[in-house]
Amino acid sequence: MEIRAFREADRAELRELFARAGEGSPSGSLWGHTESEREIYLEPYMDLEPGSLFLAADHGRLVGYLTGCLDSAAFPGEDERMARAIRRHRLYLRRGPAAFLARAVLDSAVAAIRRQGAPRGFTDPRWPSHLHINVAPEARGTGAAHELMAAWQQRVKEAGSPGCHLQTLVENTRAVRFFERAGFRPYGPEPPVPGLRHHGRRLHQRTMVWTA
Repeated sequence: MEIRAFREADRAELRELFARAGEGSPSGSLWGHTESEREIYLEPYMDLEPGSLFLAADHGRLVGYLTGCLDSAAFPGEDERMARAIRRHRLYLRRGPAAFLARAVLDSAVAAIRRQGAPRGFTDPRWPSHLHINVAPEARGTGAAHELMAAWQQRVKEAGSPGCHLQTLVENTRAVRFFERAGFRPYGPEPPVPGLRHHGRRLHQRTMVWTA
């Protein structure tokens, strides 16, 4: 297993990996439209912060990646990226994504009526960096995720960032256990994510932080 930095020549293969990494997990897909989801969670990192993008390759074939950002305040926010993708791909006209978006609006309205909390973007100078990590099913349990995280945490330290945050799902217990082993701890409330379901069940956001 080789852990290395992203190169422009990796772009096409990494785009393909995005489509299958995370299969089977509660967070494997947002609304079932790979191209738009890729424009939210992968493309901006290749374009804007390639130095914080690490790859895991098994005999030359990409099997995992970690997208990172050292200063979240200087990076387009997730809500902004999501809104842009929705408009660009006219997701409100596509059956699957449109159903997700309608459900999200309804969930948000119900939460407001009940005065429940809602997921928020994260802003705290103690943990300004953030990451997303994905490993293909065939590479789980090989140490690829561990080595990707180690490379990222070393970059955070060398850059002088005080810490890192991430947002996952309470129900993604495999991911939560992995992050805890990497030194992350839960932080803040765990609100339900509007629109998101897994086997018909509501899913809840979990924010986790790590101090360098």
